[in-house]
Amino acid sequence: MASSRRGLALAALTLFAGCANVHHVEVGAVPDDYRTRHPIVVTQAETAIDIPVSSSESKLTLSSRSRVEEFAMRFRADKVDSIRVLVPFGSTNEHAAEQVSRDVVRVLQKHRIGRSQILVAPYSAVGDTGPTPVRLAYSTLVAQTGPCGRWPEDLSETSENKNYYNFGCASQQNLAAQIADPRDLLGPRGMDPSDAQRRTNVIEKYRKGELTAAEPMEAESDYDW
Repeated sequence: MASSRRGLALAALTLFAGCANVHHVEVGAVPDDYRTRHPIVVTQAETAIDIPVSSSESKLTLSSRSRVEEFAMRFRADKVDSIRVLVPFGSTNEHAAEQVSRDVVRVLQKHRIGRSQILVAPYSAVGDTGPTPVRLAYSTLVAQTGPCGRWPEDLSETSENKNYYNFGCASQQNLAAQIADPRDLLGPRGMDPSDAQRRTNVIEKYRKGELTAAEPMEAESDYDW
């Protein structure tokens, strides 16, 4: 009798086990983030301009001078240590380029770039007969992404409901171009010191029970909303 009961219990357990779902399904997120496909990276790049020089010139023209001045302001804004003035040698305008390069140095110094920061060096232009340029260049950090316009996969393949490969690339490039100082991506800037005078005034007013807010300037408009 006892053995028959054990047999019935075993049969019941087998029946229930057969109804159980033994399949284990894991649903994971498909990695499909354009920021990982087209990351913004900080790298070193060269910024340069060419100043064409004819054989009859002995100093910068007005248009060339304005370009050098604008380049000097960019150099100072990028907070770089040195700038290179590359002068051609072996070309037909070699003597004129030498004269113009001296004028370039004077313009750079006028824009508060120290002479020790200006490196004048020659570059080979043997046989050049045209207006071989004087080149200004410096290396700095830039934020950029990889090239856009790559289509490694078939756009009609949408079975995984993923974005196409080139999706978001242009947005990442535009965002990188708007970054004023790529160093900000590498780490936060230090905090400016607090205004000790303003802090003292606020504490004194707080102790006296007065309003601590600053009084509005007379030039500010008082809108009554």
